[in-house]
Amino acid sequence: LISGKALAEGGSARTSLLILVSIFLSAAFFMFLVYKNFPQLSEEERGCIKVPRDMDDAKALGKVLSKYKDTFYVQVLVAYFATYVFLQTFAIPGSIFLSILSGFLYPFPLALFLVCLCSGLGASFCYMLSYLVGRPVVYRYLTEKVVKWSEQVERHREHLINYIIFLRITPFLPNWFINITSPVINVPLKVFFIGTFLGVAPPSFVAIKAGTTLYQLTTAGEAVSWNSVFVLMILAILSILPALFQKKLKQKFE
Repeated sequence: LISGKALAEGGSARTSLLILVSIFLSAAFFMFLVYKNFPQLSEEERGCIKVPRDMDDAKALGKVLSKYKDTFYVQVLVAYFATYVFLQTFAIPGSIFLSILSGFLYPFPLALFLVCLCSGLGASFCYMLSYLVGRPVVYRYLTEKVVKWSEQVERHREHLINYIIFLRITPFLPNWFINITSPVINVPLKVFFIGTFLGVAPPSFVAIKAGTTLYQLTTAGEAVSWNSVFVLMILAILSILPALFQKKLKQKFE
């Protein structure tokens, strides 16, 4: 079925790419307006206001934001929120550093809620972009991988939220792949959002806790200890257990 759609819709991939680029440029302009509304910064501080690519960038950004957070609370919060959602929507690397940064800037409950909400919304916007204009691109370039994942999803259709949570906790599939292919294989948006919101919480917990010691970190890898990896593995197993138990019960009663 998916292979057939690839042939039918593959021809409009170029049009879809042009539309996606237009949407990206519009979103980038919105981000420009958000940053224009930021308080007056010095030349040195302006150089720090960028998407962090490494821990040094995150530290420099954290230093500037913490200076203005109390006086310009709403502006800093809106800029953080918009940037995180923007990165997630267009699958741009850097959100891990923003997760770490949230632990440095905000109390833990607010930081965790922020990261989960931004991740859920950004991933859902990516889902909707794929659903509305991106499907021809997916059909043309990712057909084989989508077919394989579609088979996996069908096996877990009855426990789809648990399966999405499991995928978000574990590194088996890249997040961008999950986001753009879910609408193609009929994962409902509501299930997708809830699974993402809950599934990103455990790894975000680790990153946010690490953010409280931001200036002691030298790489993003240091945010994840062996203990935290073990905890994530346990949570991933727990998320998939309901589906496994139901299958066993069905087999027993059949």
